[in-house]
Amino acid sequence: MSRSRSERFDALVLDAVEALEARWRSELSRVEFAVEDVPSPGASAPTTVPLGRAFPAGPTGPARVVVYRRPVELRAKEPSSRAELVHDVVVECVADLLGLSPDQVDPGYGEDRD
Repeated sequence: MSRSRSERFDALVLDAVEALEARWRSELSRVEFAVEDVPSPGASAPTTVPLGRAFPAGPTGPARVVVYRRPVELRAKEPSSRAELVHDVVVECVADLLGLSPDQVDPGYGEDRD
């Protein structure tokens, strides 16, 4: 059965999260991961559109990582480059939540995976 573009994107995010869970399982156990089509209005400076965002845990809920599908798709047209970009966005957001650099979260961060 054919999957929709949205379902394929969700799978990319899930793949990126699963790749990090092997190393960061306990740290990520209380982090929610989500995909939204676009950031909420006012969520960024008018000249930049974020590809993802990390929200720290608060009194009303757990920490959350959100990847924005449409901005990522516009930035990376090819499926292979889209998968790499999604992975890097997830790594950057997790690094932000953990107070680490992306290279500490994933030593292969930013490298071509082809």
